[in-house]
Amino acid sequence: MTDLPQRFRIKSFGCQMNVYDGERMAELLESSGMRAAGPADDADLVVLNTCHIREKAAEKAYSDVGRLTREDGTRPLVALAGCVAQAEGPEAKRRSKAIDMVVGPQAYHRLPDMIAQVARGERPVDTNMPAISKFDALPARRRVGPSAFLTVQEGCDKFCTYCVVPYTRGAEISRPFDDVVAEAQGLVDGGAREITLLGQNVNAFEGGLDKLIRAIAKIDGLERIRYTTSHPADMSDALIAAHGEVDKLMPYLHLPVQSGSDRILKAMNRSHTAESYLRTLDKVRAARPDIAISGDFIVGFPGESDEDFTDTLAIVDAVGYASAYSFKYSPRPGTPAATMEGAVEAHVMDERLQRLQSRLAEHSLAFNRATIGKDLKILIDRKGRLPGQMIGKSPWLQSVFVDTDAAIGDMVDVTVTHALPNSLGGVLRDARVAA
Repeated sequence: MTDLPQRFRIKSFGCQMNVYDGERMAELLESSGMRAAGPADDADLVVLNTCHIREKAAEKAYSDVGRLTREDGTRPLVALAGCVAQAEGPEAKRRSKAIDMVVGPQAYHRLPDMIAQVARGERPVDTNMPAISKFDALPARRRVGPSAFLTVQEGCDKFCTYCVVPYTRGAEISRPFDDVVAEAQGLVDGGAREITLLGQNVNAFEGGLDKLIRAIAKIDGLERIRYTTSHPADMSDALIAAHGEVDKLMPYLHLPVQSGSDRILKAMNRSHTAESYLRTLDKVRAARPDIAISGDFIVGFPGESDEDFTDTLAIVDAVGYASAYSFKYSPRPGTPAATMEGAVEAHVMDERLQRLQSRLAEHSLAFNRATIGKDLKILIDRKGRLPGQMIGKSPWLQSVFVDTDAAIGDMVDVTVTHALPNSLGGVLRDARVAA
């Protein structure tokens, strides 16, 4: 019989949905009588909330487990959670005796029960993927920061050939509309002024993402709404219209394209072409001319030629991305792309990624420079490195540095004075905190 843990630490890796899941696990453990370990405290329980999107994710997870052993040879209880846990299942226990429990992303609401099982000498595994019942078992939201994540949809039915999400998060399923609105109200009551709606394919939300945005926009005290991650095939006309009609919906859209080559897009099982993607963005910009576009790119997908890569650079120039994430292709076990022929040599992928990132950086800096002289509101979310300096997010999701005595959570009016590749500098338009 093992004593029940009293202090926990959660380490989340990867996407924003993992951040959300980590927050909810923390709330769950606190509601069951545990408390979060401080930075200098040893934890009795460590939850590794893992991501499986990159190559060798499982190996990294096991390495993280190994590092938890203390100098005196003792170690905390270890829960392997998240997408690596879902992919590995019982195999995780065989590979590492230091793992006490394995819990998938749809089962983490069972953590307190699983901890009790460990205390009885068991090593439980739960990688079931029921219809999103976990949300009914989680405690009400507590006080949060000025920006909060809110999961509204999980899983994906698109089956892009490079992606593990359908296997680790399951089929697309949406939370009940009223439950999401109620959680949004709870987040605002707890201090949130900005909410980002999350989903693996968030714009496939069953109740209509546009309707959900309009509903939560009515919450008093909520200043800003964002959402991510979207699929081009699910950018409905109603959602596009919301960008022009809902003032609280920020002028920012993350819409992954992955490649500018129609041949590669077809091999990826993406349901759009370069032309249809650009047409969608034309509609979005007609509805909201000042919108910032962000994207995702994969270089070196099996069979990608120099011509295919040139098409990717062309779509980058055509869109003028304000920001973007770009990666070298890495095969995920169990996905169709992992067995495709035409592997691109590592040095070619390296060279293409450098060229792509250089081009993306040019456009990002150009977008940032275009904001110089503009007056805007920023939401203060953290302290800067210099005395008296605070950092807030612009409507376009840039970090803005400003000298102010405003507190975290305040909205302040600033004028942008200079632009860097990944941030902006500004000065207060006046000395008061904006209401």
